[in-house]
Amino acid sequence: MTNYGIILEISRTHLLSRMKQTSIAALGVTFGVGMFITMISFMTGLNGLLDGLILNRTPHIHIYNEIEPSSIQPIERLADPADFQIIRSVKPKKGEVRIHNALPILSQLKRDARVKGVTPQVNANVFYLAGSIELNGIVTGINVMDEVELFNFGDYIVDGNPQDLAKNDRGILLGAGIAKKMSLKVGDRIQVSSINGGIVPLKIVGFFQSGLAEVDKVQSYVNLRTAQQLVGGGSNYISDLNVKLWDMELAPSMSKEISAQHDLTAIDINTANAQFDTGSFVRNLITYVVAITLLTVAGFGIYNILNMLIYEKMNDIAILKATGFSGRDVQQIFISQAMLIGLVGGVLGLLLGLALSVMIDGIPFDTPALPTISTYPINYDSTYYLIGIVFALVSTFLAGYLPSKRAERIDPVDIIRGQ
Repeated sequence: MTNYGIILEISRTHLLSRMKQTSIAALGVTFGVGMFITMISFMTGLNGLLDGLILNRTPHIHIYNEIEPSSIQPIERLADPADFQIIRSVKPKKGEVRIHNALPILSQLKRDARVKGVTPQVNANVFYLAGSIELNGIVTGINVMDEVELFNFGDYIVDGNPQDLAKNDRGILLGAGIAKKMSLKVGDRIQVSSINGGIVPLKIVGFFQSGLAEVDKVQSYVNLRTAQQLVGGGSNYISDLNVKLWDMELAPSMSKEISAQHDLTAIDINTANAQFDTGSFVRNLITYVVAITLLTVAGFGIYNILNMLIYEKMNDIAILKATGFSGRDVQQIFISQAMLIGLVGGVLGLLLGLALSVMIDGIPFDTPALPTISTYPINYDSTYYLIGIVFALVSTFLAGYLPSKRAERIDPVDIIRGQ
């Protein structure tokens, strides 16, 4: 019967008697695991940042009333299509941007168990007036606190806070690009003229920056009631509904359901961001390919180190077998040594990866396109640390098992004679 206590004691003695070789083997595991965790935490952190720029502000389902040409043209209404007719000055049918029965639809969506939340919006084309400067742009009316809760709207406010807009019906969150062009600051007043000709004076309560320069040059936000006044609509005037679901995967099927039920255009997040999803998939694929390559190279390095370590212990193998240890006992001794090296090196690798990740997380990352990001993003997902320690144990087990099979079959007489 195998005495595991003796085997572990012999393994510990072997490792401590040759600290230099043991340290080199452990460091090979440490740097392999540490670099893997650092690299994948950094790369997935960057990917998450880029994904968040789009996905955080994109509804799972966007509902609006799209103005389209009439499906039945005037010429098709003739009693006899074979007759030759001339139609002059055909005008497109006038349509409204507003969503009909928006409030009942909004109430119905809020009661749906699949829906996490719904935010109404009113979009208005306007002119910004400040002194002699006049710029065209878009003002979006929102329920501010709902946008903060569902779409992380507060993360994009670089000066001021969401509550300032929520409490002020005559306030406006101005795009940073507009403010720069018009030399405006928080507390200044700006006049907004709608396409209907009405002019509304508004107080600047803050600036927001989306990270997309072209958007920040035209886009601003006001309260929903203010936007409704700009377009000359009542309290039931709503041009867009943005839906956030508990499960984003339900968006494609639910968008078709909404479109068919209410005769509206409903675009799901996958359709709206098809090109972005492709880019995100490619970035993630590159990240994991690099990670697997790094682990593979580290695994071969660990194997070579442990193989040489076992080869150098041939005299010890001869002594163990000469004193009555079986080939299986010898194999277990060297596997246990490899596992101890993997455990110690893996734990040190986790600490090294965490330390380097924290260092990178503290490096300043200053870019005008991302004003709310102050340092490089790091993903501290515990899954990567679990993968790291499992890799350390599995790789060292294999690296110890393969040479130990050879040691199991070695005749101690051949080793002694070779000396």
